Amino acid sequence: MIRAAATAAMAIIPGGSFRLGSNDHYPEERPACRVEVASFAIDVGPVTNADFAAFVAATGWVTTAERLQPAGSAVFAMTSGPVDLARPDQWWRFVEGAAWNHPEGPVSTVEDREDHPVVHVSLEDAQAYAGWAGKRLPTEIEWEVAARGGLDGATYAWGHTFAPEGGVMANVWRGAFPWWSEAPAPGPSAVGTYPANGYGLFDMIGNVWEWTADRFDQQGRCGCSVAASGETRQTLKGGSWLCAGEYCARYRPAARIGLTPESSTAHIGFRCARDLPAALDPLP
Repeated sequence: MIRAAATAAMAIIPGGSFRLGSNDHYPEERPACRVEVASFAIDVGPVTNADFAAFVAATGWVTTAERLQPAGSAVFAMTSGPVDLARPDQWWRFVEGAAWNHPEGPVSTVEDREDHPVVHVSLEDAQAYAGWAGKRLPTEIEWEVAARGGLDGATYAWGHTFAPEGGVMANVWRGAFPWWSEAPAPGPSAVGTYPANGYGLFDMIGNVWEWTADRFDQQGRCGCSVAASGETRQTLKGGSWLCAGEYCARYRPAARIGLTPESSTAHIGFRCARDLPAALDPLP
């Protein structure tokens, strides 16, 4: 397992022609298409609690969740039994005092979770960290190219089989969502717990959803869009520890969701990228 300090490392993703999207899954992933992408660098793992704590200590940054009135964020709670999966309000609840350093509420801490991905961060929080670190958020296309690990057109970041030879390849929900889990306490896992992909990147699939630099267009990768309610949405990629086959099988590189930029929850984090010339001078 890599330690928190190691997550500052970046990997160079070589440019080229890549097949992105999927015609076989959710409508917002269509159409599959081929794109040209320039080389870039991306963080080996998502930003951790230790990384974010260093940022807060250096800048005094106060996150969106901490500035709300009342302050707080969305926390997951398992249900007592099977429920209507069209009703996410049955397993999500707003908890006053929940924030990046108090992930389950005011009495919780990130002590002994320094190498876990930071959560309860909005788009603004992620952008502020990236700017402080001399980086930026990856575009959606860059993120998907990196997640595929060099496997052009593969369903998962590791190939076409979800569990090759029975192996657990990512931190996703294993059990019956949202009331029973094989994990005694489902939640984010330490960065590096699961195998890296072909580019040496950890947690591109599962663990936490990750913010990207692009607006969400439900029709594909054609630019900015607004939700039916009039709210602008931002694209997140990768799935999370809450993705389950019977509910949200979005633990694939092509998968994508759109959330309002101020959203913060117990399963949203991010990683950073750099244009290649800056990344080469030198890699951290």
